[in-house]
Amino acid sequence: MRFRPLTLEEGRFLVRLARRAIGEYVRYGRKIEPPPDTPEKLLKLTYGVFTTLELYFEDGSTELRGCIGFPQGVYPLARAVIESAIAAATEDPRFEPVRPDELDRIVIEVSVLSPLEELRVRSPKEYLTKIKIGVHGLVVKRGILSGLLLPQVPVEYCWDVITFLNEVCQKALMPPTCWTDEDTTLYIFEAQIFKELRPNGEVIERDLVKEYEERCEGGSTSTHSI
Repeated sequence: MRFRPLTLEEGRFLVRLARRAIGEYVRYGRKIEPPPDTPEKLLKLTYGVFTTLELYFEDGSTELRGCIGFPQGVYPLARAVIESAIAAATEDPRFEPVRPDELDRIVIEVSVLSPLEELRVRSPKEYLTKIKIGVHGLVVKRGILSGLLLPQVPVEYCWDVITFLNEVCQKALMPPTCWTDEDTTLYIFEAQIFKELRPNGEVIERDLVKEYEERCEGGSTSTHSI
């Protein structure tokens, strides 16, 4: 059964909470608290959370502007979204902090992550049947090195499973084929993803399997990475 702990309305609340948290912090340097109308579930459930920010252009295209989160549950969801949203806007080392004048050009996406599940295989070839594009995100670990890619990444770039594995290895600053090494540990997870269609606009729940089928027609081996 797919990981779907939240309703669409609860997901919309989290996206709007992320926008409010970013706005208050970027404009005034204030970190908000979960508001009084926060659904009780979002004050109790603890899952990993990532907030992704993208610049939105009038032709509908987007460009990554920040993405930071918690791979595993360390805060209740409402608090985790506040913390990850502010970090995505101000602490992603790939980008300058978000400016106040950018707030109305940014699309916000919140991903709620299932607990990590270690993949145990007798041969690395088994990974190719266990990992499903559009369903799974990946975490790779070896020693002090680790890397994570959310499940929407291979969908957006039309990767196949081998490319996905190669890319998560490179995200961890390891050789692309690190997943074939017996000293490497791989984890899968799922994500329930809520995203604005445009800045301050309608919030939807993404269906990555459908997106992959429509966008990629079975996938490709593009080697782009975020």
